[in-house]
Amino acid sequence: MRYPRVLAVSLALLAISAPGAARAADVTSLQEIILRAKPATVLVIAEVGSEVLLDCGAGLRKTRPAPFRETGTGWLIDSNGWIVTNGHVVQPAHEGPSWVAQDQIQKAVTDVCVYDEIERRGFTVGQRPDLEDQLRRAAMGPAMQSAKVELKPSLFVLLANGFRLPAKVEKYSPPVSLERGAGVMSGRDLALLSVEASEMPAFKLGESRTLKIGDPIRILGFPGVVLTHELLNSTAKVEASVTNGAVSGFKQDVQNQAVIQTDAPAAWGNSGGPVVDARGEVIGVLTFVSLAPGAGGGIVQGFNFVIPADAVREFLRGTKVDLNDKSPFNEHWHAGLQKFFTDDWKGALLSIQAADRLQPEFPDLRRLIAEAEYRIKHPPPRPFPWRLVIGVAIVLGLGAVGVAAWRRVRANRLRTSVEDVVRLRESGAPLVLLDIRDPLLYRASPYRIPGALRLDPERVAEAVSTLGLDPAHRVVAYGSADSERHSALVAHQLRGLGFADVHVLRGGFGGWTLAGLPLEPKEAGVSPGS
Repeated sequence: MRYPRVLAVSLALLAISAPGAARAADVTSLQEIILRAKPATVLVIAEVGSEVLLDCGAGLRKTRPAPFRETGTGWLIDSNGWIVTNGHVVQPAHEGPSWVAQDQIQKAVTDVCVYDEIERRGFTVGQRPDLEDQLRRAAMGPAMQSAKVELKPSLFVLLANGFRLPAKVEKYSPPVSLERGAGVMSGRDLALLSVEASEMPAFKLGESRTLKIGDPIRILGFPGVVLTHELLNSTAKVEASVTNGAVSGFKQDVQNQAVIQTDAPAAWGNSGGPVVDARGEVIGVLTFVSLAPGAGGGIVQGFNFVIPADAVREFLRGTKVDLNDKSPFNEHWHAGLQKFFTDDWKGALLSIQAADRLQPEFPDLRRLIAEAEYRIKHPPPRPFPWRLVIGVAIVLGLGAVGVAAWRRVRANRLRTSVEDVVRLRESGAPLVLLDIRDPLLYRASPYRIPGALRLDPERVAEAVSTLGLDPAHRVVAYGSADSERHSALVAHQLRGLGFADVHVLRGGFGGWTLAGLPLEPKEAGVSPGS
């Protein structure tokens, strides 16, 4: 009977290791999807400059006010330089609407009739706001009526490698209009751009008709809060950001056109961005977000809307876009990623370098090239020798297996999985989530796990008293993805304060995010926009 007992132990070891291996595979798959997508996501900039001729009372003057600029996100649908974005992102440069002309005239009046006069009187701008307001009101009417403006629109895209390419609108469908009736221009809010390029990274357009509520999705784009962040360098700003969420509904816009609702966070600047599924295929295009009521209402997260991929496919019908295009860059980049995540460092290096020769200096490529080179020079430890372990287990018997199992339980006694937390929440059991991330990381992040309470890890006892936590409730604390040891120290402090059921979230905040679960903003007030 000894052999069957040893065989059972071996199978038990494999069963214990299987869930962890499956989770690692899921994480790798998510990383690979995002890395595949980022190079094909571009920043779209519509800019309208002007020359304005106006008279402030001392004769005609010509001035060039600061240009109007609209930023959004686009994505390459074909490796030959075809880009999809929102119609409202390119509208200022494509249509030159009257409100853009008025914007330029107002800026010109302020520059010439107000600021120049302020300086002529010996003041600096901002020193006499009352005088500025008086001059502006006096000049705005007459000067604007007589002003003549010549708009000078331009449109270009910025790649993550820093390359700036002029773009041309090849097909355009205007934004959705709130108005109805004859003469009202209302469309699908899509635009097809072309740039002079080839062998570019590109997305594959997926199917949106098979989507179901709850399916995980990711939005890629260039939110304005990142583009204008004073603590980020210029290179970081032109790398696409990724937010996670799920399909939360299927709705229709005011023109009865299908849209997909999602709880994935978005902000102005994300408009036109690709929405990808678990396979990395584009299943839609972000089109509009939801704003709080009132003139200064900020973006309400969790209620963002997406143009379905099937509508994008219909929009592209009759164009030169090849939806079956095979991108040479993709072939090398995707092969390199697959080899990289299976520890084939030499093969990964060759494939990624081939992609880099086609489109150089993409940040993700450079990072993986550097890491592959390092791994080749400093190879990691060989994979754990499971066959040898099983052989040793057969020799040592159940005693050695029992010791190993005991050590495993001891090392993991405080940890709990994301799945366990979700299950507890759904069951309605009392559960307190504590956000114990490092204060610097907490301040830098705009999001948290829904319902989590902030607990400063440097003042645990004081924070517990302030929050009025019930020691009888189950407590799950989370830090950042790489700070579980720090989280365990906080958990021990909580146990010392009388909390008997305290656990640490495996993977921390990063584990929750990588699982594709929803986040909520720590506080509202994000600026509205595209």
